[in-house]
Amino acid sequence: MYAVIKTGGKQYRVREGQTLRIESLNAEAGDAIEFNEVLMVGEGADVKVGAPLVEGAKVAAVVESNGRGKKVTIIKFRRRKNRSKTKQGHRQNYTEVKIGKISA
Repeated sequence: MYAVIKTGGKQYRVREGQTLRIESLNAEAGDAIEFNEVLMVGEGADVKVGAPLVEGAKVAAVVESNGRGKKVTIIKFRRRKNRSKTKQGHRQNYTEVKIGKISA
């Protein structure tokens, strides 16, 4: 069985036992969390699609770790204009979760 959940402004298709990196949450490693915003749940021909959410559906997960992603470098450069170079970097925070039980 799989589900489509919404968290951090993004949507993820998840299965039981899957490890997933999502936008950073306020939770420590080992904490149990629950996703209530389930957009779709099911398998094969038995699929429930919400309008917009599936009524009573939940996805349980356990936080494995918190961290920061790889550095993304942004360079703005305009040729032949010596004053116009900009270099900037960014590392996005993430939370790694392991999906437990999907209940419809």
